[in-house]
Amino acid sequence: MRNRFDTIHTVLNYTGRIFIVFGAILLLPLVCVAIFREYRFGYSTTFAFVIPSAISFILGIVLRKAFREGKNYTIRSMLICGAAWTGCSAIGAIPFVIGIGRGYLDAYFETMSGFTTTGITMLSGLDTMPGSIILWRSLTQWLGGIGILAFVLAIGLKGLGAHRLFSAESHKIDMGRPVPGLFNTIRILWLIYVGLTLAVCAALALSGMSLFDSLCHSFTTLSTGGYSPHDSSIEYYRLMGYSRYVMIEYVIIAGMLLGGINFLVHYRIIRGDMRAIFSGLEMKYFWTIIAAAIFLILARRYFSSGQVPDFSVFSAAFWKTLEENFRTAAFQVVSIMTTTGFSTKDIASGWFGPSSRLVFLVLMFIGGCVGSTGGGFKVLRIAILDRVIRRELFMLRSPLGAVSTITVDGDPVRREEIQRITGLFYVWAALLAAGGIITAILSRYGGLEAASGMFSAVNNVGPCFIPTAELPLLSPVIKIVWIFGMLAGRLEILPALLLLSRRAWQY
Repeated sequence: MRNRFDTIHTVLNYTGRIFIVFGAILLLPLVCVAIFREYRFGYSTTFAFVIPSAISFILGIVLRKAFREGKNYTIRSMLICGAAWTGCSAIGAIPFVIGIGRGYLDAYFETMSGFTTTGITMLSGLDTMPGSIILWRSLTQWLGGIGILAFVLAIGLKGLGAHRLFSAESHKIDMGRPVPGLFNTIRILWLIYVGLTLAVCAALALSGMSLFDSLCHSFTTLSTGGYSPHDSSIEYYRLMGYSRYVMIEYVIIAGMLLGGINFLVHYRIIRGDMRAIFSGLEMKYFWTIIAAAIFLILARRYFSSGQVPDFSVFSAAFWKTLEENFRTAAFQVVSIMTTTGFSTKDIASGWFGPSSRLVFLVLMFIGGCVGSTGGGFKVLRIAILDRVIRRELFMLRSPLGAVSTITVDGDPVRREEIQRITGLFYVWAALLAAGGIITAILSRYGGLEAASGMFSAVNNVGPCFIPTAELPLLSPVIKIVWIFGMLAGRLEILPALLLLSRRAWQY
């Protein structure tokens, strides 16, 4: 008979292995400590990274020695996934406590927001913070974009029940692989991820950003995380008078789209299939939703305010205004749809208006594509649910005994897959509702603002209709609820819920 403590031993043993790798990652920001000579700040941020690195190494070794390795079942893989993300966030929060003196709850919130690529921030004064802290903040999102466990597996730790671990962390929906073999797949995905990151970094540097800003923004653009080294996000470059700020914004738009698209599509494009960017059910829905959202926001901008554009006047001022409005709408739509969260205009500002805010809530829920770094419910699931509704309407009009099969790009969708999607939709909606109600009860904000906060957390978006400066003042209970929401959304509910299940730990 299986020992009831086997699961605890297995989970903690494997988590120890991950902590050992994580300890090495925590030393990377020391490069910035040396380059920027941060000892000039009156304290050395060296200790902000050396101490948590040592904790991670020691804890990892202790867990490896104290707990035995066991068989890695699916439930255990999900527990390992949840424990690793929770534990790495707990240790990864220490640099914010030691380096800049933040309270631990806010530091933990910031780190979980980073690893889950959510981007809700508890920090202000980013423009004057040590570079090592800014780099670590950006690095958490870059590592979380593809996945902490995917990174550990990519560097060759093959003895961790790899297939189950990768499935526990990645999006829970049937999807293909670019090549046979899990480790070949992971390495190809990471090569594409690194290559696109470098491409965005180079493009931003050519647009006038400093090399450090380019690197940090490339990390948080491809990961669809949205952390910026500046309090005013991407609007900083316009406010500071950068001559090529328009080019910067378009590069960021392109980078966010790259992160929000299925990486298998990138692989097909690299292999020469240029049609992949527009073919397939998910990509068609993706582009249609983006185009419709931009149109709705621009329509509200012009027609609700009575500022109908006069297309008979082709002056330079007309085209300049039209381009500015299009760029602003497109930037925020892509930012929210891909769940990146960068901003050139506050989504709660009067520029957008009430109807646009409702559009943003819908986009928050939908999110990016399956197999991307984006959060949300995923475009493909929305497309499948749309076809489920259409099938039900078709069956109502059809003779008794008629059969209709739901297909995606010519392949039938299994009934079990449809059941999983509908079940996940219910749990997702319930979590959003519960978190929104708790936020409304424990804060002074109205229903829309409270709901937007939980929408942002669970869908890993970042911006919400609560002013950023007021987020640190939220109740600790709200912060804890949002932390759980961020983790649940990133791991797609099940691993996060299993962490709270006593029976799962006895499996």
